[in-house]
Amino acid sequence: MTSRRTRYIIIGAGAVGGTVGGRLAEAGHDVVLVARGAHFEALRAGGLRLTTPEGTRAHQLPVVQGPDGLGPELRPDDVLVLSVKTQDSTAALDAWSARPVAGGGTAGERLPLVCAQNGVESERLALRRFRHVHALCVWLPATHTEPGSVSAAGTPLSGILHLGRYPSGTDETARRIAADLEKSRFLAPVVPDVMRWKYAKLLSNLANAIEAVSGPLESPEAKALVRRALAEGQAVLAAAGIEAASPAEQAEARDGRTTLVPLDGTERGGGSSWQSLSRGTGTIEADYLNGETVLLGRLHGVPTPVNEALRRIANTCARERRAPGSLTAARLTTLVDAG
Repeated sequence: MTSRRTRYIIIGAGAVGGTVGGRLAEAGHDVVLVARGAHFEALRAGGLRLTTPEGTRAHQLPVVQGPDGLGPELRPDDVLVLSVKTQDSTAALDAWSARPVAGGGTAGERLPLVCAQNGVESERLALRRFRHVHALCVWLPATHTEPGSVSAAGTPLSGILHLGRYPSGTDETARRIAADLEKSRFLAPVVPDVMRWKYAKLLSNLANAIEAVSGPLESPEAKALVRRALAEGQAVLAAAGIEAASPAEQAEARDGRTTLVPLDGTERGGGSSWQSLSRGTGTIEADYLNGETVLLGRLHGVPTPVNEALRRIANTCARERRAPGSLTAARLTTLVDAG
């Protein structure tokens, strides 16, 4: 790295990417947002509207649709932050990894890539294309349902972002990125075992499909489905010999550090999968959340019928562009039990 100031290229400026990019910009860091479609057009026309408990601000940041928007070469001090949904990772990684970097080499050979995403698959995909891959376990309650706008309800910190090298270890790059994040309203512990944290997050994300398809996880039927999906997830991790951070560790990391407050007088909507259905994107990340449990179950001989059904139903709802909460939890339970 040169002495020039780090530039953060946020590949996927949605709920997580937009919040991280906006907060970094507020702390004085160079930020480029990467978006597409109506979101790109809104960001280019009116800037990023970031709503937090302190209010709403419009950030006029550079925005591009891909690496071509940044000229023929990337800078040697660039950090790439991948925050698209995992189903979009391969296309993004292919687009950015081969990009030349000033001074020689490509992004895949020279630049750090941070996977700021749910699930555990993008790091595997990235390591095929990038030499320097970092994993970021994202606990960041944020929402993106309207083009050009994101919101994050946490205060005084917007979120907690465990960071480390993939597959394990730490380095000076991780510490430098974490220092920048901690100046930007995040807690960013640098840990040598970051995938333990990401597998713990994966377990909690098994409920995403249930929330997206049937709404808030408040009914007895919804809570029972969550317990069943989680039990399968825990069983496959045990069979695979994969360790996840414990609930007690997660609670200790978050305790007292951030509180969620209503923004603009309204409660926050659902999580990332709920937001995908709300935006009518046509895709959802269930293949890499519930589907990861299914994959591990098949590899290690553990039945996972609940997660298999949730993966299939969530994908159908996304493909048919159904609104979030279109099935009751009771109806979803019936479909899950029907296999």
